[in-house]
Amino acid sequence: MDFALIRSALFVPGTRPDRVDKALGTQADAVIIDLEDAVPPEKKAEAREVVRAKLAQHQGREIIVRANALDSGQFEMDLAALEGLPLSCLFVPKVERGQDVEGIDQALLKLEKVGGLAPYSVGALYLIESALGVENAFAIAGHPVHQRRRGMVAFGAADYTTGMGIELTQQGRELYFPRYRVSNASHAAGLPGPLDSPYMYDLGDLPALEADARRAKAVGFNGKLCIHPNQVEVCNRVFSPSTEEVAFAEKIIAAFDQTLAQGQGVLKVDGKFVDEPVVERCRRVLRQARRR
Repeated sequence: MDFALIRSALFVPGTRPDRVDKALGTQADAVIIDLEDAVPPEKKAEAREVVRAKLAQHQGREIIVRANALDSGQFEMDLAALEGLPLSCLFVPKVERGQDVEGIDQALLKLEKVGGLAPYSVGALYLIESALGVENAFAIAGHPVHQRRRGMVAFGAADYTTGMGIELTQQGRELYFPRYRVSNASHAAGLPGPLDSPYMYDLGDLPALEADARRAKAVGFNGKLCIHPNQVEVCNRVFSPSTEEVAFAEKIIAAFDQTLAQGQGVLKVDGKFVDEPVVERCRRVLRQARRR
């Protein structure tokens, strides 16, 4: 699973195996089977069985499992249920400190060993959704374990605004600060751009969803979590490079390669100075474009 190419990740309740199959039939870049918020306590065991069945049935597909939080009393049971399965990524909510990342890392190493998986082969997606998590965003995103295996962060607006005692609005002005901080931490740590919170204000208002996704993209988010299939197309479109962006990236890279072949290090395209960071951004645009 290439985290940098996820534009849309669609949540499915762990109690609904039929919806897992339907979600995998959408254009979502990844499907998240949820064992946390979408599953009441009395249904957790049932949901774990669904996860086991679907991971076995759909091997090789981009499936992420969202476990319960580290301190929930359910996390250990979630991981026990995943032993021996072809898990590609574990999504952990309510991550607030660097030591949380260490705890998740140790739990995954144990899971990998028991299940006969290669060490550090399971990716980890860390959900930052509290004021403390936002304050510690770089301690989470920049933790040394990310140098040894795949990691990514995401932002959750619902729990964040609830904890802050503020209203979640359609315009999203209350999310400017946490979005900037989480995105900056992710990029500073060398991780892919993070995944943004689902848009929950009005599930039927797709123009408002698009505006919200564009606000997230403008501050460095690579994609968005989705809670309804109708959100997938909008997110895929917003977080995909435009035709103009792709054409410009191709032009820059071709000119840069030609300049290097001629033994030169300075390049101007259409009057603009081009250096290695600009070229790397263009390469990223082309990688993202291949996902369309």
